[in-house]
Amino acid sequence: MSLITALALVAAQPAPAADFRTRLPEDEVIYFLLPDRFDNGDRRNDTGGITGGPLQSGFNPAHKGFYHGGDLKGLIRRLDYLQGMGVTAIWFAPVFKNKPVQGGKGQESAGYHGYWVTDFTRVDPHFGENADFKAFVDAAHRRGMKVYMDIITNHTADVIKFAECEAANACPYRSIADYPYQRRGGTGGAPINPGFLGETVRTPDNFAKLTDPNYAYTLNTDAKERNVKVPAWLNDPLLYHNRGDSTFTGESSTQGDFVGLDDLMTEQPKVVAGMIEVYGSWIDRFGIDGFRIDTARHVNPEFWQQFVPAMLSRARARGIPNFHIFGEVANDDFSPGFLAKHTVEDKLPAVLDFAFKQAALRSLASGQPTEIWREFLNQDVLYAGGKASARQLPTFLGNHDQGRFAFYVREGNKAASADELLARVKLGHVLMFTWRGVPTVYYGDEQGFVGDGGDQDSRETMFPSNTATYLDNKLLGTTRTNAVENFDTAHPLYKLIAELARIRTGSEALRRGDSRLLAAEDKPGLLAFSRRMVPPLVRTVSLEPADRYEEVIVAVNTSAQPITRNVAVAADISGLASLSGPCPAAPVVPGTIRVTLPAFGHVICRAVR
Repeated sequence: MSLITALALVAAQPAPAADFRTRLPEDEVIYFLLPDRFDNGDRRNDTGGITGGPLQSGFNPAHKGFYHGGDLKGLIRRLDYLQGMGVTAIWFAPVFKNKPVQGGKGQESAGYHGYWVTDFTRVDPHFGENADFKAFVDAAHRRGMKVYMDIITNHTADVIKFAECEAANACPYRSIADYPYQRRGGTGGAPINPGFLGETVRTPDNFAKLTDPNYAYTLNTDAKERNVKVPAWLNDPLLYHNRGDSTFTGESSTQGDFVGLDDLMTEQPKVVAGMIEVYGSWIDRFGIDGFRIDTARHVNPEFWQQFVPAMLSRARARGIPNFHIFGEVANDDFSPGFLAKHTVEDKLPAVLDFAFKQAALRSLASGQPTEIWREFLNQDVLYAGGKASARQLPTFLGNHDQGRFAFYVREGNKAASADELLARVKLGHVLMFTWRGVPTVYYGDEQGFVGDGGDQDSRETMFPSNTATYLDNKLLGTTRTNAVENFDTAHPLYKLIAELARIRTGSEALRRGDSRLLAAEDKPGLLAFSRRMVPPLVRTVSLEPADRYEEVIVAVNTSAQPITRNVAVAADISGLASLSGPCPAAPVVPGTIRVTLPAFGHVICRAVR
């Protein structure tokens, strides 16, 4: 091995804990969790200090829609568990203070998930205090682990009420055309807001002319809640759209309330400045490393065009050069272009890769041809910044809204054995850790959690559960149930993820390399691709071909039958060193390797030149 090659291999290793800030977003292994469902480290905060029963405190561990007791102290004491799995960045659902309970009579649920914020400046008392959050961030940073906050700018908790529909607990969206800002209660109503030119004229002078919020509905907010939000500017009803519930299409997508939650008028300069200060303060105070942005597609692009540069600037001033921002652009179609639009128009640096999730489901839950991955990869050029930006997209198999990957694999293969289901789920993780993007593990997946669907049905506790709908679940790869603690480092999925994380963090090609599809089929079966990295250290140096670059070749079998296939590779590859699985020792002829894979098998091979 030449000196240049040796230096390049050293450069490919992940930065030590002291240098974690230098890692690029694509260098991370992300773990996403809900603090309430992860670990209960302090039972004294289970009710958030609120007296009364579940409808007051929100705490009811027997109900899937209420607080169960997880907190920041529990998260701190499980950092060994996460680090042992190879996690380098922790993303958690919002920790801000929430409205404890909301919903009509008989339809109540709690804000355990974190998305019903009333106070954007402090930690929800069910999870602890701001000092506990600082202790968590500091503890993670000492281990070289980054911390990503889940943030919301689209809406707050449901506080604003409308007289016309409060009894029905549902307020249909009322459009700008039918209920213009300049008339009270519709086109035939009394004139109001003279001179206001609408929300598209985003200037302070224009919004100063919006003085009456009763254009679509008549506001009838409970006096006890009119000043409940923090910072105080959030209590001004003129800073909300007040048009009723979104249908998630057309105009209502950005103007309507998200399932009743108060929809902020993000076109308003006061809202832009206010949210920049709110979230900039979390960077200043705690030195966090990134934001996942909830409901990003439901906010006007101009907001993001101001917010994102402000956050990146704030982070740089705090000594955080690689602050990772990625938006949630929820989409159940196999449509990379839909996601990419938001990096171009909204100028979001990255978005959650819903298309990857769909490709994995189609391959391993629905048995579709592996050819679907070709077009997926070809559309990486659509992202702002092209393929380099695509490498920063967090990839995932399932989450708290979409449901667990194992659930859909089971639903799509009802006759499959438990061993086959586990093999399919394992292969999904192999793809996630070797494909371009940032692998994002959903908490509990590493313990074989399956769940019963999306939303509340995929939010089991890692600590012993008291919830009937969780207790009847059958987990993959273990005889354990949700009635007991599930932090088993010997679970086959935990061990696989730890192995894949070690392989990925040890390979610059897998973290930062270019992607090239090598083989795919018009049926379930072979998918092979290459990740290739030319280290910056050697790009300007004249070298022999053997020292030119690191390349990793991945081949998987998405079918239930063993396969043997020839795969075309670069002609100067002389051998293959196994990182995982039985890699062929050498090409059968220059430019062709032959791989033999069992059902749902894989190989990860480093090319030798």
